[in-house]
Amino acid sequence: MSELIKDSLPTPTKQRFAAAFRIVSRFSFWIQLALASTSGIALIFAILSRNASEVVENGSISLSIFLAIVGVLLAAFSVVWAFRDRSLARRLQSSDRTIHPRKEEVIQALKIGLIVSFIGMLIAFVASEVSAIAVLSKSLSVPQGVAIYNRQNLIRSLDMLVILSNVNLIGTHLVGSITSLGLLEWID
Repeated sequence: MSELIKDSLPTPTKQRFAAAFRIVSRFSFWIQLALASTSGIALIFAILSRNASEVVENGSISLSIFLAIVGVLLAAFSVVWAFRDRSLARRLQSSDRTIHPRKEEVIQALKIGLIVSFIGMLIAFVASEVSAIAVLSKSLSVPQGVAIYNRQNLIRSLDMLVILSNVNLIGTHLVGSITSLGLLEWID
């Protein structure tokens, strides 16, 4: 599959790669920024909607929120790294050859972005699984209609916001992974 993709793409001259790198890094930056912002806002609403005096019966949502916070921090790093990639691409397209980054520097930057995105995707996946299981267990633990009388079994908007946040984080890190991996495949 990898060879098929490499064969279908033109050989990456420095200028072709720089142009593609700039377009892809710009696309990656804006998509990651939008998804990470949405995730961060949903997470803030989820945290602010928690009642501090309420005893948390299910620690799964708290764990999911903690993992989501870690995922948002990794997403913020990934967004900053995508912005850095844009400046690397600009330097690569410059007519002044003295400021061109070395191939190893570009590869290293792409690898760091890929590793951070993979770690963030893993954390966001685990967090979304934990929160989805917590919501599912709440919904299955009591027959329908009885949850109205037992407030701890209600599925709150907090639970859904945490799931939304984690799913957006998966998307954020997926975009970062795909762009880094695609550019790494093409440059090698």
